[in-house]
Amino acid sequence: MKYILPTLGAVAAVSLFALSNTNHSAFAVERPSHDETFKQLELFADVLARVRSDYVVDVEDGDLIEDAINGMLQSLDPHSSYVNPEGFREMQIDTSGQYGGLGMEVTTEEGFVKVITPIDDTPAKKAGIKAGDYITEIEGESIIGVALSDAVKRMRGKPGEPITITIAREDEESTEYTIVREVIKRQTVKHEVKDGIGYVRIAQFNEKAHDGLIKAIKALKKELGNSMPGIILDLRGNPGGLLTQSVSVSSVFLDGGEVVSTRGRSANDTERYNAQAGQLAKGIPLVVLIDGAAASASEIVAGAVQDRGRGLVVGMTSFGKGSVQSVIPLRGGRDGALRLTTQRYYTPSGRSIQGTGIDPDIYVSAIPDDGKEHKIRSEADLPNAIKNENEGEDIEDNADVEIEEIKVDYPPEGFEITDDYQLQKAIELLKSGSYPELLANAD
Repeated sequence: MKYILPTLGAVAAVSLFALSNTNHSAFAVERPSHDETFKQLELFADVLARVRSDYVVDVEDGDLIEDAINGMLQSLDPHSSYVNPEGFREMQIDTSGQYGGLGMEVTTEEGFVKVITPIDDTPAKKAGIKAGDYITEIEGESIIGVALSDAVKRMRGKPGEPITITIAREDEESTEYTIVREVIKRQTVKHEVKDGIGYVRIAQFNEKAHDGLIKAIKALKKELGNSMPGIILDLRGNPGGLLTQSVSVSSVFLDGGEVVSTRGRSANDTERYNAQAGQLAKGIPLVVLIDGAAASASEIVAGAVQDRGRGLVVGMTSFGKGSVQSVIPLRGGRDGALRLTTQRYYTPSGRSIQGTGIDPDIYVSAIPDDGKEHKIRSEADLPNAIKNENEGEDIEDNADVEIEEIKVDYPPEGFEITDDYQLQKAIELLKSGSYPELLANAD
C-alpha cells in the first residue's frame, strides 16, 4: 500500500533482517561487504549487551531495539519509521475514516508532539487547537521525548471521557485544554453552495475521499443545475493520504491523461498514474485552494490541475512533501509494518515539489500583512528532509534572469480572519468574468 502523507505516527518493535544476495550493481551507491555489515551488527549487539548489564536501571531489550531501529529510519528522512502491530492496526483504522479520540493529525519534531492539523468538526477543532501547536503534557505529565505512538495512545480513549492536554504556542503562554473524547467519524468531504458557487472541502485523502467528492458534485449539480458557474475545491490543511485517492479525485476534473508519476532509486523504477476518462465536472470553472499545510496527496491534485491547465490554484505555497511511503507489512502484519520512503512523485510536467511545494497561480494570504513573518514550517524545515534533486539548478542556469517579486493579496486592515479572505477571493474570481483570461495566462 502506498501512502503520501505527513507522518501520522507510530514507533515500535523490530526484527533483524537476513542480508540479501540481490545484485545491486544497478545502483550508484557501493555497498559494504557482508563481512563489514556483520561487524557493525556485532558492534550493535555488544553495545546492547553492555547497556543490559551495566546501565544504572533495568531496561527492556525490546524498547532499546525499537528506539535503535527508529533512530536508523528517522536518520533517513522524517517519514520513514517502524510501526508495531498495534500501531499498524491503528493506521488501518485511520485510513478507513473512523476512530476514537480528539481528532487531530500529529507528528514529532525534535522530541515534541506537533499538531499538523486539527480535523474538521472534531473536539480538537472545536476546542481551538491549531496547526503548529505543540502538545507538551497529557493529564499534567510531560510527553516531551515520548514515542509518538505512546502519545497518540494516551490521547485516545472511551467517548465521553475528558482529557486535559497542555498546548505550547509560539509567543504565548502554555495553556491547558480539557477536551471530551468522541468517536471520530471523519466527514472527509463537505459541500455547500456559497454565494452561488459550488464549494467542496476534502479534509483528507482516505478511502472515502473519491466517493464523497462524487456525491458532493452530484448534489451541487442538482442544486445549481448543470450550468454551475464554478467549483472551489478546498484542500487547505489537508495533510494527504492515499495515492490512489489523489488520482481518483483528479479524475473528477481531468478527462484522462497523467496525474502524477513516481520514480524510485532505479531508472527503471518509474510508474505513471493516469486519470480515468469521463470527468464528472467537465467544463466547470475550477479553483483549488491550498496553503502551507496542504501536503502530499493535496499537492498531487493541485499540481495536476495546474500543469494540465484545468483550473487555477489560489492561496499560498503548499507544504512540499513530494515523497511516497510504501507500507510494508512484516510477517503479514503480525510483526507490524515498515513505512519506508521508496519514491519521489512528479507532476505531469515533470516537476518534483519535494521541499519546494506547489506555488499558486494567484497568491492570497489568509491573514493581514502586519509586517511580521508568519512562515509555516514546511517539508524542507524538517530534520533529515530529502533534498529536491533539482535544488539550485534554476539559480545556476538562470543566473542573469531577474527573479520576479511575488505579489501577495492580503486581507485589508481590520478584516476578520474567520471571514476567510482566501475563500472570498476565490468566489470573487469565479464570479468576476476574469477567470478565462487568468487561466490562459497561467498556462
